[in-house]
Order: sequence, then structure tokens, then C-alpha cells
Amino acid sequence: MSSTGTPAPRTPLYLDVSFRRSYARQDTQGVLKNISLTGAFLEVSGHNLNVEEKLNLTFVVASRERKIAAQIVWKNSMGAGIKFLPHNNQDTQIIDDLIYFVESKRMGHRGVLDGIFKKVS
Repeated sequence: MSSTGTPAPRTPLYLDVSFRRSYARQDTQGVLKNISLTGAFLEVSGHNLNVEEKLNLTFVVASRERKIAAQIVWKNSMGAGIKFLPHNNQDTQIIDDLIYFVESKRMGHRGVLDGIFKKVS
């Protein structure tokens, strides 16, 4: 939720991600199940994630690997709600591009999108 108490609009998706906790040597696999400009739900089976813990997420969009920092804001038995921690405008653009990619793919505009991602990157 944002500071005004209104949740940011969520876009449903199913995106495989890997993430590394700040102190971990190994990546863990998970799935982003919905996303907004401010955060997402990270589904992780058998997790021991902790609120306030920071993660570095890695995912692939349009054949390109993307990375973004995040922090756990809540958790349940299925996974955790994460808040993105963009360091700059490029990080924010990665999130925005991912949402646009998912929504456009759902509407069947894949060819146009692939061209846009190639130009952006």
C-alpha cells in the first residue's frame, strides 16, 4: 500500500525470477505473481524470508536479463510482498517496461513490443 492507504494498481503475471538475499551465496528461485510500479508478490515455496530483508531480483524480459533491488514488507506461507527499491530512473523504467510488456503480451502485441525492447536496450 502507498502512504495514502490506496494500493497501487496491480498487473497479474507469472514470471520466474531468481533472487539473492544480501548475505546469501546462492540464488533462490521464485515467481512474481502480480506487480505494480511500487512492488510485487513473490511466491516462494518453503521460504524463510523475513520482513525488512533486502533482496536482489533477477528476471528476463524480451530475452534480456534485468536486475532490481527490493525489500520484503510482509510475508505469509505462500511468499512475500516486496517493495521495489529503485536506485535511479533506469531501475524505475525496468519496472515500468515489465508491466507494459506483460499487459501488451496479454493483448497480443508481442511483435511490436519486441521491437520496442530492442530499441530501448
